Amino acid sequence: MKKVFADAASALDGLLFDGMHLCAGGFGLSGIPERLIDAILAAGTKDLTIASNNAGIDGEGLGKLLRTRQVKKMISSYVGENKEFERQYLAGELEVEFCPQGTLAERCRAGGAGIPGFYTKTGVGTAVAEGKEVKNFDGQDYILERGIFADLAIIKGWKADESGNLIFRKTARNFNQPMATAAKICVAEVEEIVPTGSLDPDGIHLPGIYVKRMIVGAPYDKKIEFRTVRQRETA
Repeated sequence: MKKVFADAASALDGLLFDGMHLCAGGFGLSGIPERLIDAILAAGTKDLTIASNNAGIDGEGLGKLLRTRQVKKMISSYVGENKEFERQYLAGELEVEFCPQGTLAERCRAGGAGIPGFYTKTGVGTAVAEGKEVKNFDGQDYILERGIFADLAIIKGWKADESGNLIFRKTARNFNQPMATAAKICVAEVEEIVPTGSLDPDGIHLPGIYVKRMIVGAPYDKKIEFRTVRQRETA
């Protein structure tokens, strides 16, 4: 089966539809599927529900889709760097489901493993627990969280072979790996594709069976979400 496509638009051809549910990998601006996000932006697909650790920043990452009002709902952990997200949420224009970071990762991992729900102590007694089933185990309360399984996962990897076996680099491994399994179809963009058999089997983070389509997205401009620098000392 052909997995390597020429560009993001062709890799997403036939997969996008209004009202769909997406899982998007990445952490801040690290390891985000930039080319695939741009292709969704260009396609104009709207009313999206997106599960992602964060929503990018204004004008970058998923922030591009927020700016064009293509997102109906975000399921996220941290959104503090996006002013447009804040504005839409406070104005009632965007649905938001806040989810603790570890719980979000586990919801995606569980969905990919075919587990519809699990109990966790995280969020007990807080707003996170509102409307959720509470069950007591060994004298401790736990809340029921639902697994996430989307229509499409878009992820960013470092290196892949032609069969779709994939390696992540550093921070990009955090959410891309569980997101990849938590959808009917996973489309990956990577920095390099090598011949099948070139990668050390023991070093592969995501088996190719999960990756249905992929593109080379390089070269990338490594963006910094929030730059902090030390003041230069005077002589």
